Amino acid sequence: MIRSMTAYANAEAAGAQGWLACEMRAVNHRFLETGVRLPEELRALEPAMRERISARVSRGKLDVALRYRPPASAADLLLDKRTAEQLSGLAAELRDRFPSLSTDFAGLLEWPGLLVKPELDQAGLAQTALALLERTLDEFTAGREREGGKLAAAITERLDGIARIVADVRGMQPDIRAALRGKLENRLAELRQSADPGRLEQELVLQLSRIDVDEELDRLDSHVHEARRVLLLSEPVGRRLDFLMQEFNREANTLGSKSIDTRSTRAVVDLKVLIEQMREQVQNLE
Repeated sequence: MIRSMTAYANAEAAGAQGWLACEMRAVNHRFLETGVRLPEELRALEPAMRERISARVSRGKLDVALRYRPPASAADLLLDKRTAEQLSGLAAELRDRFPSLSTDFAGLLEWPGLLVKPELDQAGLAQTALALLERTLDEFTAGREREGGKLAAAITERLDGIARIVADVRGMQPDIRAALRGKLENRLAELRQSADPGRLEQELVLQLSRIDVDEELDRLDSHVHEARRVLLLSEPVGRRLDFLMQEFNREANTLGSKSIDTRSTRAVVDLKVLIEQMREQVQNLE
């Protein structure tokens, strides 16, 4: 499936571990470059997240952000009963020795470890975060495929235009060759001396070889066929199509350099416009 490199997706999840939100966006890039922003509670997940992303995305500059809000219960303070019992035993023992000893309740609450926060389920939170990442990747991939389908349609439309231009230029060749022969004969006639038919044929063959574009037209047809084939592949095709665009340009430039007819010159200009439009679309493909 053809995929664009640009896309945006976000998803949320809420549960016993709290609220999580994942946001993912991407723009064009030659290679895969991933930036990950995580809350402190999920820092350890970065390698696993990068691995899952690279397994499903091959090109693009990605920014991935995960936001976390703990559950309301996380703000509660719990009494550590074991610590409280130990303090109570010590207080009773000291009271026998020091009858005038008094215990300050507010000060007692400051004793390290007496009041604790509920323990966070790190394993459950990590599992929820990775599941949320997969959901976001699903939406992200679907968006890239939708955009990729539009790009593929635009590229196919221009390939159709290139194929028509190649056919038109091919159809012009007999007239162009005939016009060249007539021009050579007229020039020889202006010399007002008998022309050697053999010499005329030699000159005609030389000129025709210089303007012969059959090979360039055949290669353009071949490139069109290859581009159509590549668009049907299920793997990332951006780099391959980018290389093909260079080949298209090379043949179009050669075709233009050999043109001696205004019709074929206009056709080459139209051809280059289509190739450039197609190249711009290809730059967006994964």
